[in-house]
Amino acid sequence: MKTIRLIGLTGLISLLAFIAIGRCQPHPEPKQKTVVLLHGLARSSKAMNKMAKELRSEGYTVINHGYPSTEFTIEVLTTQIFKSLEPKIRDMKTVHFVTHSMGGILLRHYLETQAATQLLPKLGRVVMLAPPSRGSEVTDKLGHIKLYQWINGPAGNQLGTGTGSHPLRLKVPEFELGIIAGDRTINPILSMLIPGPDDGKVSLARVKPAAYTDYLQLHVTHACMMWNPKVIAQTKHFLKHGRFKSKEAL
Repeated sequence: MKTIRLIGLTGLISLLAFIAIGRCQPHPEPKQKTVVLLHGLARSSKAMNKMAKELRSEGYTVINHGYPSTEFTIEVLTTQIFKSLEPKIRDMKTVHFVTHSMGGILLRHYLETQAATQLLPKLGRVVMLAPPSRGSEVTDKLGHIKLYQWINGPAGNQLGTGTGSHPLRLKVPEFELGIIAGDRTINPILSMLIPGPDDGKVSLARVKPAAYTDYLQLHVTHACMMWNPKVIAQTKHFLKHGRFKSKEAL
């Protein structure tokens, strides 16, 4: 009988010790240093592969998110993208974003929706590469042409500078935002439609939103800037420090 009681007492002590140890174990910290990449209009996630590789080398967890940019409106694309992203970023402590072109407009649109309340507390820094923050004259001049509509889809026709401009309806950004603009073009035909210096798709005058944290102009093109070593280096610097380096420091 004493042996049975001893065994029972020993088992109870072991159980209590196990529970105590379990309670003392630290809960896993949310994952940190996450960057979501959003490509631009008529592109795919492959366009951001080099950026993704470089950011991973800095220790970031990178989500290079593709989406069917030419199939739906900005509103529908935004809903689809963030519905897919939500379970991936739910346990992240801080989520940064790097966007190219229309990808920045999609992020800004999402941040104004009620669904964004879960992301806002963990939103880190944002770098936008050549965003059409105030629209693009290319859409104004070519948006009525069937070939343009076929190539760029419904969202492409929302990027103009007139009354139907989606970017011009967006609120002023209220987050840490770095803008990198290009002043080189390899598309002289489109550049003829754009007043002033441009990157082949967006004029320098229309890249900046009403508010931003830092701005940088580099001699790069709209289509290829996300592969440029200087753009990548500046993106890394902003994500880490909240500002760009001077061009001479690169």
